[in-house]
Amino acid sequence: MNKITVNNFIEMKNDGDKIISLTAYDYTFATLMDQAGVDLLLVGDSCGNVIAGHQTTIPVELDDIIYHTRAVQRGTKRAFVVADMPFMSFQESPLQALHNAGRLMQKGRAEAVKLEGGQPMAETIKKITDVGIPVLGHLGLTPQSVHALGGYRVQGAENTQAKRLKQDAKILQEAGVFAIVLEKIPAKLAGEITESVDIPTIGIGAGPDCDGQILVSYDMLGLNEKFNPKFLRKYADLAGQVKKAVKNYAQDVKVGDYPSEDESY
Repeated sequence: MNKITVNNFIEMKNDGDKIISLTAYDYTFATLMDQAGVDLLLVGDSCGNVIAGHQTTIPVELDDIIYHTRAVQRGTKRAFVVADMPFMSFQESPLQALHNAGRLMQKGRAEAVKLEGGQPMAETIKKITDVGIPVLGHLGLTPQSVHALGGYRVQGAENTQAKRLKQDAKILQEAGVFAIVLEKIPAKLAGEITESVDIPTIGIGAGPDCDGQILVSYDMLGLNEKFNPKFLRKYADLAGQVKKAVKNYAQDVKVGDYPSEDESY
């Protein structure tokens, strides 16, 4: 089982081999997804939504990501582990971003960091990549800017926005990112961006022409019954299964069927 590296992602793009990505936040799920063949595990600031119950990712702090990344890394042997840089951990200055990216690598044991934004973040990204820290870019819907964007809306539908996103992708490539997440943009635009850059694109709500796909693992597994965006395909109904299992357990305890004699010391 060979460990995935940034070089493998470039090879996968060139070979037309799709990149499989999911979010991970703990040791147990990371172990299972790693064994199932996921190429890239993102310790996303989406932990603020699915783990902590926040309405946005903004309350997530750097120490939260460090904690979750260390747990994920302990469960991972093959997949490439990327840690999200949370809100205000990189926007203040390139030096601040470099310091915090270093903490995610050193304390969190991440193998790369991800940060949101286009041209305004180019200097920051270059500062980080120049010292040898791999960076995953993120364009389109950037959840940390949800209030400025007016909600979780499709980005790039207008010509001006589309042109800017195409330019930003080139700028991020020049700044040194090894790949770019494209979130919630029209499929045609995502395909054009994918063709225009030499680095891989990883889509979420960006159509089938990206070099790979990513989903929030809790959403893909059907753990969030209320979240049903157009781009999401649920591959399991774990919410239903978990509730059924808990109800069965509760019933067995209530009537004295658990623990049985065989389950007692």
